[in-house]
Amino acid sequence: MGHMPSSLKGPILPSEAEARMAAELARKIAARLGEGATLKVQLEGKGEAESLPPIAARLVLDLLEELARGNAVTVSAIEAEITTQQAADVLNISRPSLIQLLDEGKLPYRRIGTHRRIPLEAVLAYKAEAYAKRKAALDEMSALHQELGLE
Repeated sequence: MGHMPSSLKGPILPSEAEARMAAELARKIAARLGEGATLKVQLEGKGEAESLPPIAARLVLDLLEELARGNAVTVSAIEAEITTQQAADVLNISRPSLIQLLDEGKLPYRRIGTHRRIPLEAVLAYKAEAYAKRKAALDEMSALHQELGLE
């Protein structure tokens, strides 16, 4: 195992050998997780193997798959509460449009001084709901086109 960088702030580019190792490990993990196995980590020579939470196992697999492709990977965290600009970016809308959603009560927020903070979970749920509505509308239009022979 090469040396671990002291910080994962910047992109990390795998060597060819690391990409091959990542590909092999990703294949094994994906197959086992598909069978319902849990991913465990064990520190050499120290105690029992510990299970990773399912979301961490998924992230480890995603990370390995990207490294296997030879892609640079960076680890970044998004806080549980985000700014109005971050929320606008997640929803791919302008900040004024986002403020309108907040003012209409379509997204919850809390004030910290003069700034608003929005729960990331609520933003992601709103995005998923908006996507589902758009997909349903498109499916309906597509069905109508087929009925009318407009394909």
